[in-house]
Amino acid sequence: MMEDLPVALPDDMPDDDALDDVEPVGDSPQLYEHFRVVVDRGQEMVRVDKYLFDRLPGVSRNRIQKAADAGFVMVGGRPVKSSYKVKPQDVVTLVMDRPRYEYEVIPEDIPLSIVYEDRYVMVVDKPAGLVVHPGHGNYHGTLVNALAWHMKDVPDYDANDPHVGLVHRIDKDTSGLLVVAKTPEAKTDLGLQFFNKTTRRRYRALVWGNVEQDEGTIVGDIGRNPRDRMQMAVLPEGQGKHAVTHYRVLERLGYVTYVECILETGRTHQIRVHMKHIGHVLFNDERYGGHEILKGTRFAKYKQFVNNCFDICPRQALHAMTLGFRHPVTGQEMDFCSPLPDDMARLLDKWRSYISNRDIE
Repeated sequence: MMEDLPVALPDDMPDDDALDDVEPVGDSPQLYEHFRVVVDRGQEMVRVDKYLFDRLPGVSRNRIQKAADAGFVMVGGRPVKSSYKVKPQDVVTLVMDRPRYEYEVIPEDIPLSIVYEDRYVMVVDKPAGLVVHPGHGNYHGTLVNALAWHMKDVPDYDANDPHVGLVHRIDKDTSGLLVVAKTPEAKTDLGLQFFNKTTRRRYRALVWGNVEQDEGTIVGDIGRNPRDRMQMAVLPEGQGKHAVTHYRVLERLGYVTYVECILETGRTHQIRVHMKHIGHVLFNDERYGGHEILKGTRFAKYKQFVNNCFDICPRQALHAMTLGFRHPVTGQEMDFCSPLPDDMARLLDKWRSYISNRDIE
């Protein structure tokens, strides 16, 4: 899912005053991280795993603890446990095997909208524009970095461990609810619920055109578009992954339609691809052509109106509104709802006003 020193600090490690008292040791080839720290004279007693975590950006507390368990955290040349309290002038050495990934998730103080949290799970409401997971040039400023910061003092949570963390994803410019597993057992259980299609997910979207049927089901295998690798597409049966989306019309607004989509499966860009497949691209979905005026008149006044709408909601009009699942430990059925974000609410109001005035005219 994610990814991974020589006997020196990593090249991508940021400059930080906390590193001034840490020196790389040895000359072994690109196999280990090896650090030596002399504890300050005025240092108060604190757990050695926390002490090292605070001084080594880019190294998770979980990895430090595992190194201690393996006997590779030493004070005065003798192995100590993670719970050992450092004292002034202690000489602490740390040896770790190379990280599992090309990079490590760095905790970053990014605001989180937490809808629910307990010892096992967390539900967050992601704003549009926030990348969910590091990768493809977005190695910082993501939801995963924010989660790492929020849980940096939770000993059992390692943002670099694929056995915990996000159970599912939504696109950068889609807003709404996501569930996070704080323990491996919770992630396994929740993952099975998604696989068995027992979770409950409803989205709200504004799409181009007047959707004829009041409700319907779209079935179509989804895979990479062979003509555009940046897009997904509905492919002939057997060439993509099976995908099913149910939809129903909530409001008809002339040249656009406000719909609810219910996911039975969870494929990449599923709603965006399926709605395009039936001729109703999401409003302002740039990747799939929704940022063009696809329906309506040629009048300059209408064109200006639509461009104003694009400015109001500068992303695809898609929101993960509800999320339901069975709690992985208590077994309780849990359901959460996220209010429609301001940009989509204003967009809908603008279309309602336009249709109302057009009807009067």
